[in-house]
Amino acid sequence: MRGRQPCFSSTFEGDIQPGRLHLPVSPDCNIDCSFCMRDLNCSNQQPGSAYRVLTTDQALGIVERALQHFPTLSVIGIAGPGDPLATNHALDTFAAVRARWPQLSLCLSTNGLMLPERVDQLAELGVETLTVTVNAIEPTIQAQITPKITWQRHRLDGVAAGERLIANQLDGIARAAALGLTIKVNTMLIPTVNEDHIGDVAAEVAAAGAQLITIVPLIPQHRFAHLPSPGLMKRYVARAEAERHLRVFHDCTQCRADACGVRGLSDYVPELDGNALEAEPTFSHG
Repeated sequence: MRGRQPCFSSTFEGDIQPGRLHLPVSPDCNIDCSFCMRDLNCSNQQPGSAYRVLTTDQALGIVERALQHFPTLSVIGIAGPGDPLATNHALDTFAAVRARWPQLSLCLSTNGLMLPERVDQLAELGVETLTVTVNAIEPTIQAQITPKITWQRHRLDGVAAGERLIANQLDGIARAAALGLTIKVNTMLIPTVNEDHIGDVAAEVAAAGAQLITIVPLIPQHRFAHLPSPGLMKRYVARAEAERHLRVFHDCTQCRADACGVRGLSDYVPELDGNALEAEPTFSHG
C-alpha cells in the first residue's frame, strides 16, 4: 500500500502524496466505549467528529466537489461517526461510489462487532483496506473499556460484552485476511487500563491476520476523562511491545470522520461542507 493509502503507509520521497476523504454517513453505533463522547462537535479534531451525518446522495456530492478541489484524492474512507457496519449506510455509499468512481480505493474502519457477518459484502464491494479497533483480548479489561454492547438486538454488559466483542473482532479479522483485505488494527493506549496489555493484543491480532497496528494515545474524555493521556515513554514502550509481533504505523493523526486532504498537511473540509453545519448527536465506533 506504499504511497496509496495514507493511513497504512508513510509517504516516501518521490511518491505522490496520497489524499483521503472520509464520508460521515454512519449515524449509529452498537457499542458504548468509555473513551468516546456521545455527541459531535464540529470544532473537535479527533475521531468521531464531523460537521454532520450525510446521506448517500449528499456523500456523492461531497466526493464530486472533493475531486474538483483535490485531484490527487485516491482513497474514500468511512470511519463514522457511528460504526460503519452497524447500519447499511456505509455499504450503500461504497456501492454508489464504486459505480461512479471505480478508480478510487475504498477503506473502512470498524469496531469489529459486525465484521464476521459483513466482511463478505466488503470484499464484494472492492474494499481494499480495513481498520479494526481492538483495545483488549482479555474480557475483564475490555469490560472496562466497553462496558456494554448491542448484539443481535440484545444488550450485553461487562465481561459478557467483552467476550462477544473480542470473539467477533478476531473472527472478523481472520475472515477479512482470508479474503485478501489489508488489515490494520487500532489500539487505544489507556493508562492503568490496558497499558500492560498491548503486546498481548498485538500477538493475537497478528495471529488472526492483521498486518499493521497503530497505537493510539487516549484523549481523556467521557468516562475516562480522569485518566491522563499517555506520555512519550508509555507510547514508546507500547509500540515496542507491539512491534515484536507486527509492523507499527507511527503517523496516525487521529482524523475526524469527515477528514479530507493529505494527512497532516492539508484540510479541505471547510470548502466541502462549510463550518456552519451542525452536527447530529451520535458517537464514534470504538
